[in-house]
Amino acid sequence: MTYAVIRTGGKQYRVTPNAVLMVEKLEAEPGQTVTFQDVLAVATDAGLTIGAPTVAGATVTATVLEQKKGEKVIIFKKRRRQNSRRKNGHRQHITVLRVSEIAAA
Repeated sequence: MTYAVIRTGGKQYRVTPNAVLMVEKLEAEPGQTVTFQDVLAVATDAGLTIGAPTVAGATVTATVLEQKKGEKVIIFKKRRRQNSRRKNGHRQHITVLRVSEIAAA
């Protein structure tokens, strides 16, 4: 079982080859390949390698499938007894990726 832990958009993701994941928006067009250098851990048949803070020479390559917006989040603020209400919605921009390769040094 080969997997890696990468960091992008302030979050950490555990990825495997051919996995589809949704991350914070990356500046890339659909069909382009993206390479992640921030690899925090790599697990192969030989064992687990944990970086300090990253694994030297390890990369994860992914292909951009699409750019889209996530689910709508409703922000509702109310101050009681003051007739004050505010309702806002927000949809975060996300990038859908398919992991193609995990390369460990």
